[in-house]
Amino acid sequence: MSRSLLYDVLRPAAVVTAVFLLLVLVSGVWPPMVAIESGSMDPHMQRGDMVVITATDRFSGTSADAAGVVTADDDGEYRRFVGDGDVIIYNAPNRGTPIIHRAHVRVEAGENWYERANQSYLPADVDSCDDLRNCPAPHDGYVTMGDANGVYDQAKGIAPVVKEEWVRAKAGVRIPCLGWLRLVAEGSATLDDVSCP
Repeated sequence: MSRSLLYDVLRPAAVVTAVFLLLVLVSGVWPPMVAIESGSMDPHMQRGDMVVITATDRFSGTSADAAGVVTADDDGEYRRFVGDGDVIIYNAPNRGTPIIHRAHVRVEAGENWYERANQSYLPADVDSCDDLRNCPAPHDGYVTMGDANGVYDQAKGIAPVVKEEWVRAKAGVRIPCLGWLRLVAEGSATLDDVSCP
């Protein structure tokens, strides 16, 4: 291989590596990006999108809690992905893959969060905390929901109240369609699934 060809191959690889390392330094998390695997955050994030993520203590709003998370019910002035509050990435103990949903309400252990919940995000047959899963809150944490789901994760049984230590990061920037590369490569999707607007 000639020196010129070697240079032509190594130079782009070095640039890509440098950009990736810069992303890691700025985001404070590893890996600094996640691929969206479902439509639960439609239309603000779609299956096959890649999302750059950051540590929760970076780029926080003024109303962020001690963990750096702003919930949708905090002040209505802090918006991410066309909605109030942060979109967080968390690992629930009953799920194999991380979940990326919006943090709606911060609750404390034993709290009757039914009183603070947006009633339109509760199942129709729920009239009190007694009728609601994960109420009162079994521990401190977050009540979450995918923007496309219409019902809190904790009311549907998708996840218990999300403990602060389960939160890996928060979503920063969406890159449309780039996540398909990862989903196809790891076998979570096939080429027939790929769809980009």
